[in-house]
Amino acid sequence: MALEITPVVKGEKVRFKNPSPEFYEAIGGEKGMRKLMYNFYDKIYESDIAHFFPQDEEEFEKVKEKNTKFFIQICGGPKVYEGEAKGMDLNEYMIRLHDEFSINEKARVEWLGTMREALEEVEGLDEKLKEDFWNYLDQFSKLTVNSFSDGSTYYAGYTQAEEEKAGN
Repeated sequence: MALEITPVVKGEKVRFKNPSPEFYEAIGGEKGMRKLMYNFYDKIYESDIAHFFPQDEEEFEKVKEKNTKFFIQICGGPKVYEGEAKGMDLNEYMIRLHDEFSINEKARVEWLGTMREALEEVEGLDEKLKEDFWNYLDQFSKLTVNSFSDGSTYYAGYTQAEEEKAGN
């Protein structure tokens, strides 16, 4: 199955669920997540959305490490990002963190396309687990888009996110 990018519809309720902890285990735990995320961010640094990230290599390394910790935790790994979110739900915190950037659908598609490229380079990962992780990225990333082709801005409220908790 192809890792499809579905379009953003301004104001729509976005349903997502966090990636399965099985993905975290299958990719090799913290070490495997670091490998995936560092590969992804190295590609981002060369992409059309590199301007969203610090151009100073040392500062970029800090962002890469911080964002990797988010993905480690959101995928069921150790709580290495708790301090960053200051008690807020991790997903809600990540949405608000993106408010300071003008993110449009084109930037989202570039981000997802770069992640898809990095994810497809992971060998030996069960396709269903890869799709589970991808579905989280595809859906959740819609909540970070805040600039639209009609010139309007719109900041998704976390109330528009319908996070499926375990057992839902």
